[in-house]
Amino acid sequence: MEHHFSGPNFTIGVEEELMIVDGETMDLVNAIESFLEDSPVGAIKPELMESVLEVSTDPCSSIGEAERQLRALRGQVREIAAQKGLAIGSAGTHPFAMWEDQRIVGRTRYRDLISALRFVARQELIFGMHVHIGLDDADMAIHVANGMRVHVGVLLALSANSPFWRADSTGLQSTRTPIFRAFPRVGIPPRYEGWDDYERRVEFMVESGVVEDYTWLWYDVRPHPNFGTVEIRAMDSQTRVEHTIGITALVQAMVKELAEHYRDGKHLTDYPWEMLDENKWLASRHGLDGELVDLPSNERVPTRELVRRLLDRLRPHAEDLGSADAFDAIEDLLARGNGAARQLTVWEANHDLREVMAEIMEATGA
Repeated sequence: MEHHFSGPNFTIGVEEELMIVDGETMDLVNAIESFLEDSPVGAIKPELMESVLEVSTDPCSSIGEAERQLRALRGQVREIAAQKGLAIGSAGTHPFAMWEDQRIVGRTRYRDLISALRFVARQELIFGMHVHIGLDDADMAIHVANGMRVHVGVLLALSANSPFWRADSTGLQSTRTPIFRAFPRVGIPPRYEGWDDYERRVEFMVESGVVEDYTWLWYDVRPHPNFGTVEIRAMDSQTRVEHTIGITALVQAMVKELAEHYRDGKHLTDYPWEMLDENKWLASRHGLDGELVDLPSNERVPTRELVRRLLDRLRPHAEDLGSADAFDAIEDLLARGNGAARQLTVWEANHDLREVMAEIMEATGA
């Protein structure tokens, strides 16, 4: 399998899945084709459903550059939307939309996906953010991907932003997580022994005809050989762009720490898969308001405490990367709550989901 793990290290790419909504009713609108135009930076792309668009930055050398590109992309799609009486929203789910009302994009890949997965794909009306971090060594990329599995619970707790689904308050902070879990080849990924092991196992699946290529593996963390990155896919889309950037900076610092761990010849602790998966469940259920298992000690600790420990440990890496200021957004999430908590605060005032959606739309443009 060809790969492009050639560096430079720690470049950043961000992808956000956003909602296309009616400016007055706040319902989702099947209108992606009218948004597909060239952008001065990054790209605007379709996703599975016509009411969803994806914006993606170019590879960026710094967190500041990533923020500038992401703000420019959000601004561009908001401007297109305004010209058509539409608007843009960003969260892990639309609070009251129905998947039955959404059209599938007229692209071969997505029609093939529906043909293969049927209902499982049709009901996937969810919105995530993905972060790519560039690396210059294939075996190091596998080491980093293995190590990032431990951080999935924390990243999901910070990013949880989908407490509503089909006009129902679900009791979860990330309803997006169990919806996407219906897909095959998702969740906490397998552990690979190195690049050769990863290549052998993916090629076995391709040769057997069950997947077309590695991009049909939709795990929370995956090597992306074509881009030369490790891609972290566990997070809900963020309403506020500064939270997207703060979580991206945290991911970049995590990757740097693991890359140095590899260069120092150290070995990762092989934690039980079921405990990594359990932390992910706890994060999707409780967000920042619950507890996670601190795997080295095997003790449950408040999630906010675990996040603060990580911030303290990773801050020197962020300072080396010039992204420490972006950690202020993580502090804001800890102090004022993640996106799910903020949506629930609006909901509790009047139990009005259109009021919740109006707040999402306004904050998406802030």
